Amino acid sequence: MPDVLYETRDAVATITLNRPDARNAYSDEMVKELLAAIDEADADDSVHSVVITGAGPVFSAGGDLKAMRDREGMFAGDPAELRNQYRKGLQQLPRRFDQLEKPVVAAVHGAAIGAGLDLALMADLRIASDDAKFGSTFARVGLVPGDGGAYLLTRVIGFARALDLVLTARIVEAQEALDMGLVTSLAPSEQVVDVAHERAEQIASLPPKAVQAAKACLYRSVDNDLETALQLTAALQATVQHTDDHDEAVRSMIDRLQNR
Repeated sequence: MPDVLYETRDAVATITLNRPDARNAYSDEMVKELLAAIDEADADDSVHSVVITGAGPVFSAGGDLKAMRDREGMFAGDPAELRNQYRKGLQQLPRRFDQLEKPVVAAVHGAAIGAGLDLALMADLRIASDDAKFGSTFARVGLVPGDGGAYLLTRVIGFARALDLVLTARIVEAQEALDMGLVTSLAPSEQVVDVAHERAEQIASLPPKAVQAAKACLYRSVDNDLETALQLTAALQATVQHTDDHDEAVRSMIDRLQNR
């Protein structure tokens, strides 16, 4: 069985972590297959949004503790070798998600722990089950958030809250995660994937080039000054204003207003 499943339906691609017996912990093969799934979604023009979730009872437990203990796979080698493995392996995931223009919705059920939390943070929106748990628990196993978590967590919930979660390595329940902005909304456990799909379908129903450009505007404005952000927005606006999507959407809106 593959470590990652990929399917498409109604302009939405679904990527499912598929190591339920290992609580969807990362393997070297999972990382490769996950990167390949992102590439496939990116290259498919019929895909307008993406859902990522996990098979079985949890989203992802992050790093594989047995592999850590035995110093196997991504945990094998001396410090120089480990650095290169991280750069060429696991750290390709945040880079690749950052390059993906299409919006990503994470459906998080059960636990999203350590690198599993970081993976959820790579999505644009996070829909969590009401029994979900989150933790940046690297310090518990003597590690640091090495796959983009320090960068992503700070931007999602702010510096002070990110410090709290990373330095205490505490577990956050679903309601607290919602209150701090770590997740977008909550859903009953048995409905969380469906709710995430509904959100992804809502996104996919909008003009795709405009949605992708709007996503780029938001992300590229976070670390830029106002003038740089305005220049980027002007360039993207000028581009999308000359698309068929824009023309069709405007005509449709006028028709609806006239027929009220």
